[in-house]
Amino acid sequence: MIYITQLIYLNEGEEAVFNEFESMAIPIIAKYNGKLELRIRPSKENIIDSSIERPYEVHLVSFLSEEDFERFKLDAERKKYLHLKEQSVRVSILIKGMQI
Repeated sequence: MIYITQLIYLNEGEEAVFNEFESMAIPIIAKYNGKLELRIRPSKENIIDSSIERPYEVHLVSFLSEEDFERFKLDAERKKYLHLKEQSVRVSILIKGMQI
């Protein structure tokens, strides 16, 4: 099992476009033995300490294997909507991990 944590920073004013991409991409995760474990939109009030910019969203996704994650990234249906992600996401930080 692998875990993917993603810090997502949006271009200003592109929230609706990002949400449209997410509505298409998130259901595809399950096709590849994946699960959206957590999706958070952190507010200033909920951050105790930080040395980085507050992300628009934080996602935690699990996949049974690295191969499943790679197949998800190559999914043809998901690729149809990548232009929405490219338009709306300024930067994304991806952190891979495993349960210990």
